[in-house]
Amino acid sequence: MTVDLWRTSVPPTPRQLARERTEAEILRIAREHLCTTGPANLSLRAIARELGIVSSAIYRYVSCRDDLLTLLVIDGYTALGDAVDQAISAVDTRDHLGRFTALGRTIRTWALAEPARYALLYGTPVPGYDAPGERTTEPGTRVIVALARITEQAWHDGHLRLESRDDEVALPEDVDRIRSEFALTAPPAVLERTALVWAALFGCVSFEVFGQYGPDTFSDPEALFEAHLLRLAGLLGLTR
Repeated sequence: MTVDLWRTSVPPTPRQLARERTEAEILRIAREHLCTTGPANLSLRAIARELGIVSSAIYRYVSCRDDLLTLLVIDGYTALGDAVDQAISAVDTRDHLGRFTALGRTIRTWALAEPARYALLYGTPVPGYDAPGERTTEPGTRVIVALARITEQAWHDGHLRLESRDDEVALPEDVDRIRSEFALTAPPAVLERTALVWAALFGCVSFEVFGQYGPDTFSDPEALFEAHLLRLAGLLGLTR
């Protein structure tokens, strides 16, 4: 097969650029409305009004409210995934504990800075909305895949301890299927621990973001999170 170099190097047309700018502006306004109205009350009409176009024109870019929610979900997962990848890449690849703590701290920092977007991704489901897996699964699994890569490499480098009781895991067929899907070669117990720590990590973040600890419980949430993060690293079996 020959490659058409001319076709692959054609710059976008002014019409395409204008459309991209409008789509980006719709998403920006939608993020602002997400903070003020919540996902269930997003209004395409209100966004069109703020954008300065007639309400019917917005449907050239977004087909319905659910389509807009999907764009926001993808946008949120992508932003969080990018932040996590950037934080991990700044740590020495041999420092598995450091990469894990960088991942955890980045999730917390992003969630506290973007509580509305975090709530859309990990909070109460929006009534009547079902995120299409074919569009949201890949961006939505970036963080857990990044965590799995850290634990995978830590095991291969001899920096993740397993115990004799780790020979048996729950749902072994599911674990093997996931290991195969993501080309993970560490023992099944490594993935099982990773899944537990993944759930616990987001649980810690969610409790803080959604105020589940209560107003007069822990005086220093950051110190509490750091303690939990080290506990979770121990649960993984990570060593330096």
